[in-house]
Amino acid sequence: MNLFNRSPSARRGAAEYAAPAAPAGPALPDPAMAGLTGEWIIDPAHSRIGFSVRHAMVTTVRGAFTEYESRLYFDGRNPARSQAEIVLSTAGVDTGVEQRDAHLVGRDFLNAAEYPRMTFRSTAVQMAGDDVFRMIGDLTIKDTTRPVVLELTYIGYVTDPFGYERVGFDGTTTINRSDWGLTYNARLAEGGAMVSEKVRLQFDIAAIRTTPAG
Repeated sequence: MNLFNRSPSARRGAAEYAAPAAPAGPALPDPAMAGLTGEWIIDPAHSRIGFSVRHAMVTTVRGAFTEYESRLYFDGRNPARSQAEIVLSTAGVDTGVEQRDAHLVGRDFLNAAEYPRMTFRSTAVQMAGDDVFRMIGDLTIKDTTRPVVLELTYIGYVTDPFGYERVGFDGTTTINRSDWGLTYNARLAEGGAMVSEKVRLQFDIAAIRTTPAG
């Protein structure tokens, strides 16, 4: 799947969005990261693309998307040239409860039958600290595209016993689900919502190199 040769998606709501101000004195990449330049894919067996949301105002429900394709390009010399795209199957939701999963993929929420995919495509990458990157991108859910900002922390690099080069990143962002048309909600007798509007997205990424170092 050649993700990077696609035409960019139409951006909605961009006028409402301003990227966070860059930190005083731009951070510079560690010279050792130059060797990480190249293309990578996420290893689903050792990664998690998850979410968490407050339920009934008193507890947190956690889940993950189990089916996705990815293409990553990391430029260790100039991180601004890095790119990422992830295409997720909306039907591949797992919260550990079948009835709840069926509700999430149904018409009240993701409506997987009509909208089988959700996507994240990066539009810019900034250094935010020695090991921290700010990735700005377009998140599309149910044909609505809005900008989000991921804070990504570089975890490390290894060559595993099978000869695969691996790199790790952890990332997170919080969205308001109603911005993407996920507006279903039941109200509690005491007031408030059964399901919070705020959803925290979590990216625990182990990526495998697919091309030699650039």
